[in-house]
Amino acid sequence: MSEPFALQPVDFTDLPGWQADDPCPLLPAMADCLAYLDAGKPYRTGGLGLTADDLRPLLAKAASFEGADAQTLRHFFEEECQPFRITRKDGQPGFVTAFYEPEIEVADQRDAVFKYPFYRKPDDLVDVNDANRPADMDPSYAFGLKDQHGIGLYPDRKAIDQGALDGRGLEIAWAKSVVDVFFVHVQGAARLRYADGRLGRITYAAKAGHAFSGIGKLLLDRGEIPLESMSMQAIRAWLADHPEQVDEVLWHNRSYIFFKEAPVEDLSRGPVAAAKVPLLAGRSLAVDRTIHTFGFPFFIHSNSLTRLDHGRPFARLMLALDTGSAIVGPARGDIFTGSGDAAGDLAGAVRNDADFYILVPKQAAVRFVPS
Repeated sequence: MSEPFALQPVDFTDLPGWQADDPCPLLPAMADCLAYLDAGKPYRTGGLGLTADDLRPLLAKAASFEGADAQTLRHFFEEECQPFRITRKDGQPGFVTAFYEPEIEVADQRDAVFKYPFYRKPDDLVDVNDANRPADMDPSYAFGLKDQHGIGLYPDRKAIDQGALDGRGLEIAWAKSVVDVFFVHVQGAARLRYADGRLGRITYAAKAGHAFSGIGKLLLDRGEIPLESMSMQAIRAWLADHPEQVDEVLWHNRSYIFFKEAPVEDLSRGPVAAAKVPLLAGRSLAVDRTIHTFGFPFFIHSNSLTRLDHGRPFARLMLALDTGSAIVGPARGDIFTGSGDAAGDLAGAVRNDADFYILVPKQAAVRFVPS
């Protein structure tokens, strides 16, 4: 394997905390993935080479375990899967952060209070690939501006905040704070709470194409927030204390996200994410989709991550259901903590080393076990 990581076959007894975990909450999400594969196109195969066809038999067998207890379902995975530890060849550990679905007060129309928009995808924003990418456009750009001159760079965050999309009727709703809008862009989805009690939802539709540049790293590099204090809450507090610098700091991240509206049919389910199924709080993982394939189970263990399990080390079986611009690498994950302020409090300070194990169905695992 030429990649800068390796898969090391291990036993389930080698997974710290496996025997204490209850994987039963995964069953509805596994059923959702199976329904999507049966009705839609297969998930894109990541660089590891695991395919939707490798996954489908596991999902189909899991459907018969509805109502099973934790021990029975753990035994199911033990019988059907081979765990592999994902090890980086540079010796560095895996790393997890967390994300959530904010709930934001919004209005249908702009006024003196609600003046920061969430935008739909513009019709002149097009997918860019190797077939249509101009020679002078960086290969990382997946979206661009299509106009009479061809394809070029789309306006970035600064240009859009300064009015590049004004007057085009793209606004879904208006928020009170540009900082709130920015963090919804980072999270990729939000519930929208209207004054009349309506509850809506927006989810990711597209991006302007520019690379993501974290403002946390900017503030860290400038010495504004020390590493040991870095969190979403710390960034928000700094922005609140430095209103004169808000635009300049936010514009450092040129990436801009466009949204689509979605219903809120079940408050217990999260937004539909990149795997085209609803996220499940505490059990959904965003991964690097250039390496991994959606729908596969991962066991994540972190001794230092104790804020999600009442002081106990994090040790859970999860499903790869999402991705993100900042989620890069074979042992890099983003844990979905749920919706609303409480979920945001949980997610905001998760920055922890972690062990990553992928559970590969046995019929596919033979491709990865050294002969």
